[in-house]
Amino acid sequence: MLTSTKDSLQRPLADLYRQSLALLADEYELTMAYGYWKSGTAEKEAAFTVFFRKNPFQGGFTLACGLRHVIDYVRDFRFDESDVAYLAELRGADDRPIFDAGFLDYLQKMRLECDIDAVPDGTVVFPQEPLVRVVGPIIQAQILESALLNIMNFQTLIATKAARIKVAAGDRPVIEFGLRRAQGVDGALSASLAAYVGGCSGTSNLLAGKLYGIPVKGTHAHSWVMSFDTEAEAFRAYAEAMPNNSVFLVDTYDTIEGVKHAIEAGRWLKDNGHRLLGIRLDSGDLAYLSIEARRLLDQAGFRQAAIIASNDLDEHIISSLHDQGAQIGVWGVGTKLVTGYDQPALGGVYKLTAVRRPGEAWQHKIKLSEQAVKINNPGILQVNRFMRDGLFVGDVIFDEQNPPKGPVVMVDPLDMTRRRRFDDSDHCTELLRPIFRSGNLVYQLPSLDETRSYAQTQLDGFHASIKRLLNPHEYPVGLEVRLHELKTKLILKERGFA
Repeated sequence: MLTSTKDSLQRPLADLYRQSLALLADEYELTMAYGYWKSGTAEKEAAFTVFFRKNPFQGGFTLACGLRHVIDYVRDFRFDESDVAYLAELRGADDRPIFDAGFLDYLQKMRLECDIDAVPDGTVVFPQEPLVRVVGPIIQAQILESALLNIMNFQTLIATKAARIKVAAGDRPVIEFGLRRAQGVDGALSASLAAYVGGCSGTSNLLAGKLYGIPVKGTHAHSWVMSFDTEAEAFRAYAEAMPNNSVFLVDTYDTIEGVKHAIEAGRWLKDNGHRLLGIRLDSGDLAYLSIEARRLLDQAGFRQAAIIASNDLDEHIISSLHDQGAQIGVWGVGTKLVTGYDQPALGGVYKLTAVRRPGEAWQHKIKLSEQAVKINNPGILQVNRFMRDGLFVGDVIFDEQNPPKGPVVMVDPLDMTRRRRFDDSDHCTELLRPIFRSGNLVYQLPSLDETRSYAQTQLDGFHASIKRLLNPHEYPVGLEVRLHELKTKLILKERGFA
């Protein structure tokens, strides 16, 4: 029995995270699916790709993330009784049901039969390249659209932000501190996961630690200090309570005095067989204060004690503090990481690239636009990545129905006169990997730590100019020459010139 709206509002999390997530879709996916079913074209096969048109944060690269959740979503996909009951209640302009009972029965019996290919989490990707490719019955592939975009867009955005922050931090660890500022429960969990893939060493989010095995880190808040009569008393009490996890937040009152009180607590820890792990700075002039704190800690014999900094940090502030000689050993980054602060969305899209009736040849499909960047690439798309002398040197998008042979010529899709040639001496890797075949999972999902290591290996494979924060070099990405010719032919045909 479907609960009333009033009852549903009393248990929003239980309703949102129930077993079936088939309705994690925009309504137009279901209205189009109904149209396919009604017109007898539900079993027509289609190819869709997920891609984006511009690197986020005005950067030179993007780090793909979200496949882990895509697999969970697709593997358990089905419409349950409550889903079809809800759809049955929807009414059109004439106050009659939008969907026939026969269609709802079809949905409830439907099981996904799609082939899905995707880049592994942690893969460095670029504009126009497919992150996910879905091939299968058009009604099924269409329904998956919004959920795949929701998952891939956000997690890719946050993984990229984390990677940029880690580039700025260099060999110093970054801890994700963003739970309290994240956009809701799922936003916080997805952000913690993506930030770890992007290079963070841990999270403050205990639920993310429990669910994903991410290392968790934490100190104490100002409220702990304020609850005691003196700061020195608060630090001593914390040291006694947690002698194996003592990091002191020193800026509740006067930061330099706070460092001195932390040193006093550190001496007590040392006398009792423990050690001072570090201090945390959360306000003020972080460059000056960290330098002074380092001097005081070193003079007191606590050279191994880390200085942790937080306070609305991002890659640009971290880079500036590094240039100022800040003595910060660990960066705690929250709001500007988990919210993708300076770019709220990636802008990934899901476009139809080919259709066919079962057993027939593929028909390439293209969407036109007055903006060249918004004209999609047609075909069953795949990407070859070429490596030369230990570095990645270019990506070529091609149609699997007409794969490259011999030397590969790449054409810049926005300037056909810009071309590159890759030959057999260049090492070549296909980016998209088989994930599902006929709805069955065929991909061996790596551990989260393996994914994180893979992401770092990927980043290490690119020239430093691609990864710099300001005015990054543009990595070469283009179309295989025959795909470019096909795309041009289709554009001219649709515009009445061929």
